[in-house]
Amino acid sequence: MRPKKILIAYFSRKGNNYVDGRIVNLAVGNTELAAKKIQELAGGELFRIDTLMSYPADYEEATEVAKKELRAKSRPELLGQVEEMEAYDCIILGYPNWWGTAPMAVFSFLEAYDFSGKTILPFCTHEGSGLGHSEADIKKTCPGATLLPGLAIVGGRVGKADREIEAWLGRSGVMG
Repeated sequence: MRPKKILIAYFSRKGNNYVDGRIVNLAVGNTELAAKKIQELAGGELFRIDTLMSYPADYEEATEVAKKELRAKSRPELLGQVEEMEAYDCIILGYPNWWGTAPMAVFSFLEAYDFSGKTILPFCTHEGSGLGHSEADIKKTCPGATLLPGLAIVGGRVGKADREIEAWLGRSGVMG
């Protein structure tokens, strides 16, 4: 059954990223590209999860910051908030896999709202690590939500992932 109102909330990082075994400069992050494809296919409103403090442009420096945040279980301060979160019944949640899970900013987002009674449909971009333990971490953070099986998209292949995304949305009941 199709949800009544969909929010596509995503965290994405442009700039220097690891793609297909090398560092490349992305004008738009892979997760953002995937989120926009999902919106084209399923509808819904986009919400970018963005941090007050920007991550370093350099890939190696950014991964070190991400690793420190994970170790400290920090919750980076976010810019903006979702107005009327209670109106959404399905949250499609996108993020890159950083050190085996979602970036800590995603957990800042999840802890800012009550997801009880909502459906969360996670997707991540990665370069070989899949969803990691992000699904279990999201389930633990949002115990009142229904968590559906996620989709892991290889970041360097997001541009060609339309059929994969469409099949996942269909299996999840988001698309007819």
